[in-house]
Amino acid sequence: MVARKSNAGQKPSAREMLAKELARLREESGMSLAQLGEETTYDRAYLHKLETGARVGSPEVIAALGAVYGAAGEHLAMLWALASEDAFADKYKLFMELEARATVRYTYSAGAIHGLLQTEAYAREVFEAARPRDENELSEEIAARLGRQELLRRDNAPHFRAVLDESVLRRRISDPKEWTRQLEHLLEASQLPNVTLQVLPFNAGLHTLLGTSVTILWLPDGKAVAYTEHAHSGELIEDPSEVEKLRLSYDLLRDLALSPRDSVAFIERLIEEYTPCVPDPT
Repeated sequence: MVARKSNAGQKPSAREMLAKELARLREESGMSLAQLGEETTYDRAYLHKLETGARVGSPEVIAALGAVYGAAGEHLAMLWALASEDAFADKYKLFMELEARATVRYTYSAGAIHGLLQTEAYAREVFEAARPRDENELSEEIAARLGRQELLRRDNAPHFRAVLDESVLRRRISDPKEWTRQLEHLLEASQLPNVTLQVLPFNAGLHTLLGTSVTILWLPDGKAVAYTEHAHSGELIEDPSEVEKLRLSYDLLRDLALSPRDSVAFIERLIEEYTPCVPDPT
């Protein structure tokens, strides 16, 4: 007989704790998955995935379950906030841990508006363009992305400098009104005391980071790490010499970009250009 590995002493993840709590609450309620589905309007198969930990869920489904289970709703919301971090791939989790500690963050966005600056509608279209998803999975990923934006508004928020390639601002999403809202959101973010926003115009020419999105983090101990992203891959870079090369490339790129004031004016002109024409009711 093969001996079974013991999990004694192994701490359960927040994701596992959420799944077990959801299963416990339903068992105590005496409801079947089908009955719970009728109460919440969510498919029983999806609810089963939540109870097994195969899926994390979204704020909407957790709120619906909380409404059914009453007093446990607030506890479920807290567990979901912790478990949602598990929605990211393992290779990205270390970067997330580091970004939560960072005091300074520099980014260059080459393909899409940076995740910390996206509206819900923009994030939805980015995820939909990447690969087919059902609505529940899509809601989970959008919620996880938008939840990370609290990094910019928390106490002791890091200084955040974002350089956006002009191509990012020329590549609109399908709904003109939502695109205008996204541009307005960038202007709002630029007003935060810890945020500096710059646009790299086409006439800046070629540069060493062309086609590569970069994030550089400075940690409280003075150490710096970098994360580079391409269309289908990402890499965390911790080697000091490699991080220094990226930092120098970023400095050169920043010098080519428009000033923060001129960048705001650039985005304001785009809003005037893209704002949908609304017929005069008179």
